Amino acid sequence: MTTDTTGTAARDGEPRRGGPADSPFVRACRREPGPHTPVWFMRQAGRSLPEYREIRANVPMLESCRSPELVTEITLQPVRRHGVDAAILFSDIVVPVAAAGIDLDIVPGTGPVVAEPVRTAADVERINPIGRDDVSYVDEAVRLLVAELGDTPLIGFAGAPFTLASYLVEGGPSRTHAKTKALMYGDPELWHALCARLAEVTLSFLRVQVDAGVSAVQLFDSWAGALSEADYRRYVLPHSAHVLAGLAGAGVPRIHFGVGTAELLGAMGEAGADVVGVDWRTPLDVATRRIGPDKAVQGNLDPAVLLAPWPVVEAAVRRILDEGRAAPGHVFNLGHGVLPETDPEVLTRVVALVHELSARPAA
Repeated sequence: MTTDTTGTAARDGEPRRGGPADSPFVRACRREPGPHTPVWFMRQAGRSLPEYREIRANVPMLESCRSPELVTEITLQPVRRHGVDAAILFSDIVVPVAAAGIDLDIVPGTGPVVAEPVRTAADVERINPIGRDDVSYVDEAVRLLVAELGDTPLIGFAGAPFTLASYLVEGGPSRTHAKTKALMYGDPELWHALCARLAEVTLSFLRVQVDAGVSAVQLFDSWAGALSEADYRRYVLPHSAHVLAGLAGAGVPRIHFGVGTAELLGAMGEAGADVVGVDWRTPLDVATRRIGPDKAVQGNLDPAVLLAPWPVVEAAVRRILDEGRAAPGHVFNLGHGVLPETDPEVLTRVVALVHELSARPAA
């Protein structure tokens, strides 16, 4: 590792004590004891916060993601309000794909929409490699955030090759992923060429974030749960593993998360992450047995539980903390992203409750 702007990693790749590297979040990711179970929420930067909706009013999503000042403010909002143990960079998984030359837009109420879907070898060739200059706004935002966050770690992220490929092949979100699977099964050579190219884009995007100072990275494979384990291993695992292996010497924990992946957890653990995110469908003690004893876990409160009366929320938090004790490291989170209709006060109470229930006496 050649850069060390945050204290997150030493130049020899070993974690340094103090600062974000010694935070409860990073310690849990490394399966080390800490003062309490750390907690953050996927999609905490935005959605449910009125201050987010105000600052994003009339600003398109991609434009928001390309404004370092706006990214910084939105990323900091949940840290200020909730007291979470980590911030996650406000961005979108299609940001690097747009930087790679794909014409797309993030349409409100729909999601990413691709002008010309990728379905041929010529289409794959349109996906260009990216470097720091292509996403300089992300580099700048991370550096601004690291300076503002102090000892609070910043999580960088990117979409995994399969999920990105699905958006590009389908032309937008899909419930069936029929076109994606048709290409995957019908032309495996083209499929692997597409995913290999996306893996390089993803790896480059994450390296920019690591070099700028993030303390951890999360690889989102949102749609991997649409596959059988056999298909995941054949068509997806090699490309996700390439991304994660490319960050093995970066000195930061690597988190890998997907939705509906109960039957894939063992294979996802093999992809090379330090932490495997688990959605709400699988208890964390069961997930730990599937993933193996050498990985921390992250999760896994059902986001819809946050809409229930507080006694229901409290009981669910207690259960998940109990189940998480089976893992060698546990980062409390939701099993997917914060729902827009969530009361922010409930999130703040969950953070306080997790800290209270999991507090450990100082050694």
